[in-house]
Amino acid sequence: MSENNEKVLMKGNEAIAEAALRAGCSAYFGYPITPQNELIAYMAKHMLERDRIFIQAESEVAAINMVYGASCAGARAMTSSSSPGISLKQEGISYAAGADVPAVIVNVVRGGPGLGSIAPAQSDYFQSTRGGGHGDYRCIVLAPKSVQECADLTYLAFDLADKYRMPVIVLADGMIGQMMEGVVLPPEKPLADLPKREWAVGNMAKQSPRPSRHVTSIHLVPEELEQKTRARFDRYETIKKDELRFEAAGYRTACGEFTGEGPDLTIVAYGTSARVAQGAKLLAEKAGIKIGVFRPITLWPFPYKALAKIAATGKPLLTVEMSLGQLVEDVKLSVLQGVTDAAQNGHAIIPAPVHLLGHSGGVIPTEEEVFARIKDIV
Repeated sequence: MSENNEKVLMKGNEAIAEAALRAGCSAYFGYPITPQNELIAYMAKHMLERDRIFIQAESEVAAINMVYGASCAGARAMTSSSSPGISLKQEGISYAAGADVPAVIVNVVRGGPGLGSIAPAQSDYFQSTRGGGHGDYRCIVLAPKSVQECADLTYLAFDLADKYRMPVIVLADGMIGQMMEGVVLPPEKPLADLPKREWAVGNMAKQSPRPSRHVTSIHLVPEELEQKTRARFDRYETIKKDELRFEAAGYRTACGEFTGEGPDLTIVAYGTSARVAQGAKLLAEKAGIKIGVFRPITLWPFPYKALAKIAATGKPLLTVEMSLGQLVEDVKLSVLQGVTDAAQNGHAIIPAPVHLLGHSGGVIPTEEEVFARIKDIV
């Protein structure tokens, strides 16, 4: 693998796997499913080369519970799958969230619902950003748009999982997982240098005498469960302030704030759809139409306030997504945030109109299609 900032050619799935290894993933548990099979195959080979734990579990349910157990014992643990496989993992993800256990879960999204297709899609947005399993909880959700970001965001995911003691999802649609691009891989983290988990179980003989530790998500007294959940939501508020990530192309900024000067229309998209949006932006600009592209990188927490400032100009927003109206719900909430913020400051603004160009089942929008929609709107 590359050293000294040399680029190597890799698939997105492979870049995720190699970045996980370099981030100190010491235990991986998975089950094959297209279109993420290159990831599990890569881990099968290279985890064993590094004398780390790799298990192809008997099911997705088993895999996520192995992640839970390994993480409780102190390992940086990870699993990966694709849409229907992630659905099977939801109970275990909820357990990890309820027990404050770090975990990294990679979803290389395919068309659905049900078995659907093996083509790229983004229709797991609600599942990832709204919890997915039972109970009140959240997962940090990171959405790469390139093979480079597959590596960078996976590397980051392990640190965020440890920092906040919670599951982190890397949400890459099937196109991102399968495409090949040059990537500069992050440095290898020695396992000995990883954060110490003072809360983890095990190692009592090495740390004796010390009290036993019990990691669990069960709290049978309602008031105690509410107290634990509220404390977790206080932590989520910190994440909303400190871990927002997004790109806004086509805007002037002053002191880090968006100014009123900007494009005629803003496209909101992530992952493969954001790549298509960039191409449509170039087509529009050749025709004299100024276009901005707003790309959330953290899908949760979503950058509502940043997008609200853009929406406050009143210029139209076009959501482009490979689903039939999931991301667009957060775009509409951003517009509402802008209206509310303006009212609190004694101003009245006209809400920006929100349009949707959505596809489902593995259909990918084209640059020409997005450009044609832009011309219809402006």
